[in-house]
Amino acid sequence: MFSAEQSCWFVRKVIWWRAAASIAWAVILLPPATAVFVTLSRFSLLHPIQSISECLSFLTSTTAIFSFILLCGVILLVGFLNLEYYTVIPSIPCSKIALFGQLLHPRQFVISLVHCSMGVIVAWCCAVTIGGRYQALGYPCTQSDGSPQLCLNEHHLILLLAGAFVGFTHSLLGVIHNMNYVSFHTVQQYRYLQFKGSLLLVVKSSATQALYSIRNYIVLYFFLGYIPRAWICKTLNLRLNSFLHPLDTIAGLLDVSLLYHLWISGTFLLFTWYITMQLFRIFVTEVCSFPVQSSFTEEAHQCLPKVLTAKQPVILKFLALQDLALLSQHSPSRRSEVFSLSQPGGHPHYWNDISKECLSLLMDLTQRLVAYHDTVATNGRAKAQSAGSNRKTLSETSGSSGTEDVMTPKPNAMIKTPTSVFTRSTIGSLHSPLAAPFTPDLDSPFSSPALRCLTAPVEQCSPWYGSVQSPHIMRRAPKLWSTSTDSQTTGSPPPTPASVPSPKPAASKPSLLAQFLQNRKEQVKNFLAKRELIMYLFNKLPEASSQALFADSQAHIWALEGLSYLVQASFSEDQFGVVQTTLPSILSCMLVLQEAVDRHFKLPHASSKPVRAASSIGDSTYKTLRFALRATLKTAIYRITTTFGEHLNAVQMSAEHRKRLQQFLEYKE
Repeated sequence: MFSAEQSCWFVRKVIWWRAAASIAWAVILLPPATAVFVTLSRFSLLHPIQSISECLSFLTSTTAIFSFILLCGVILLVGFLNLEYYTVIPSIPCSKIALFGQLLHPRQFVISLVHCSMGVIVAWCCAVTIGGRYQALGYPCTQSDGSPQLCLNEHHLILLLAGAFVGFTHSLLGVIHNMNYVSFHTVQQYRYLQFKGSLLLVVKSSATQALYSIRNYIVLYFFLGYIPRAWICKTLNLRLNSFLHPLDTIAGLLDVSLLYHLWISGTFLLFTWYITMQLFRIFVTEVCSFPVQSSFTEEAHQCLPKVLTAKQPVILKFLALQDLALLSQHSPSRRSEVFSLSQPGGHPHYWNDISKECLSLLMDLTQRLVAYHDTVATNGRAKAQSAGSNRKTLSETSGSSGTEDVMTPKPNAMIKTPTSVFTRSTIGSLHSPLAAPFTPDLDSPFSSPALRCLTAPVEQCSPWYGSVQSPHIMRRAPKLWSTSTDSQTTGSPPPTPASVPSPKPAASKPSLLAQFLQNRKEQVKNFLAKRELIMYLFNKLPEASSQALFADSQAHIWALEGLSYLVQASFSEDQFGVVQTTLPSILSCMLVLQEAVDRHFKLPHASSKPVRAASSIGDSTYKTLRFALRATLKTAIYRITTTFGEHLNAVQMSAEHRKRLQQFLEYKE
């Protein structure tokens, strides 16, 4: 266990500097982007030379310098928000009401308010840059009685309100499309090549989103534009020019020049924000190499085995697993360090720590898949078991073979969610909200009492009390569902830790008031269940639940690649045979996970691939992680069987696992 200061060393020494570098590059790219905006907003086809001279004179004026300083401040704030709220595990709402809960969260309200303020600042800079009728909010005018007055410049006002609306829309779409999600590229590229490849997408997304936002804003201003106009006039003591048409009319809004300037300003606003976000993604996901061994005790916590097993931020865990996958493929010298023995003692601590962490990740995913399938198969109702069948099943499983007592992925009393994988990785990662669980909402008015019984916490006196994530707790060997003959013949399901009998105090009879309240609660639930709108909001989304289940599967993909490539390399590079001791566990874990994944893809909506948005800056790769995991898992098993071939017949494993492995050896899987 390391101190909190040591556990955050990566955030202080790496992440913050990478975020600062991304912000610096965004500021460096701001002058050419501003020059392009000035040219597009002021250029005239009838007077090209005069337009170019005006653009050059404006870019060297004090107004342009002051606007540039304000835009730099906005970029700094956008970069800070990116650093504060980025996540490598997306938050996927599994129902409409969960999505509304995210949009109406108080923190999201504050973020939306900040984006609106930044939108107003950028819009003011755009208005000053365009000049002409957008120059200022008020201008001197003469009323019908001939008296001089200060009138409201509605063109300036509509541009400021457009910036606020675009900022607010960007904030909401960020929640809906998970724009704070940072994904890792499968193909490693230099930063320049990544930026060059994404620049066209950023421009296209900015222009498209600005077009949709301005369209919605024009409709909203047509119906409600008089409200902010009247408030501004009353607050600043301005008058409306009676000789001009108000802009909240059809004649006022059908102005091509106005619509063009609104759209080009919205595009510039979104481009500066999107380019800052894209640069942050590129810098933060850059490959980081961790030493396998360290000669100094002070740097021991920075070694790859310690980073994988200790309490670390989630981004550090992901980068460490990415480094493991890369070194297992492309670095023979670092692989030899993994296979080496520690001195003194001659123990394979490096391989043991790495393999144990990878197997723990894979077993956790298997547990979640089993628990999810059981919940879906029973439609949220717990399976009924008699005491006799429990005793019989427990007595049968207690006499199983030694190889079957290594690691059985049994569902926990609480159904696992994607957050459970990195429960011990949350120290120091306040900026990483984890994925929304697929666990049924127990507070929902439509959750059954049986489901609450299924997900009830384990009693403290139960032998299963505590976290089964600990590597010191022995697990039984994985049994494939096709071999669950006990449950088929006896008619009872296999035992789970939650079904182990534990002494409970005698239940007291509920009072009349409690019975009355319970009856009223059931009546309210039955009444609401008959309302289609309520059911539409509370019903689970099957595809979203499957996506949330595999939201953190990028870590499992790297764990599979790292293990399989290391096992493959051990055939010729492992001089001490350290990998052979854990080869049965690795094969059994992969086979049972493969069975669980195959069973999951037989569920409805699990095998349907979502359609990717053509011009969206939001990263939607998390929607297809389950397909990548299935392909990686099958490839990893084939990689091992192809390398070892018939030598795997000497590996100790159960008959069912050997039968399944034979399918891979014969290329029939």
